[in-house]
Amino acid sequence: MGLTPLGAVWKGMAAGAAGTLAMDLYWFARQRATTDRGSFWAWETSAGLDDWEKAPAPAQIGKRIIEGMLGRELSPRRARLIANIVHWTYGTLWGTAYGVIAGSTTKPKAAHGLPLGVAVLVADYTVLPVAKLYKPIWEYDTRTIAEDLGGHVVYGIGTSAAFSRLT
Repeated sequence: MGLTPLGAVWKGMAAGAAGTLAMDLYWFARQRATTDRGSFWAWETSAGLDDWEKAPAPAQIGKRIIEGMLGRELSPRRARLIANIVHWTYGTLWGTAYGVIAGSTTKPKAAHGLPLGVAVLVADYTVLPVAKLYKPIWEYDTRTIAEDLGGHVVYGIGTSAAFSRLT
């Protein structure tokens, strides 16, 4: 029997988490090559983040959503938690979408992750400038875009490889 729609969702979620971890390991290794930032766990969980001004885009998006829903400001002490929740939720949800699409094919392949990674990059550089969290893509230099593309391709291939393995 083939993969059920619910199976595709669950396996896509797991694959998205695996892809997120792969991308984070890629970014940590790149950063570690130039600076000593402590342990992977401290880096991964944004240890020491307690200020919205220094918070990455996922935290900023989460802050806006939660404050909009609750109608009150979030404490800066929540920046670290929100950054992690949104980061992992975003990667997992992209994996879920991938799982539903790839689960409808005869045999998903790891190479399908390349277009997934590019799609996530394009989505990021479409939505985040509108949210005033990124500049428009054409204002970044080629090296920055290439490095960001590299991380997103690692995410995509990590997600698709995990999904292929799970199915």
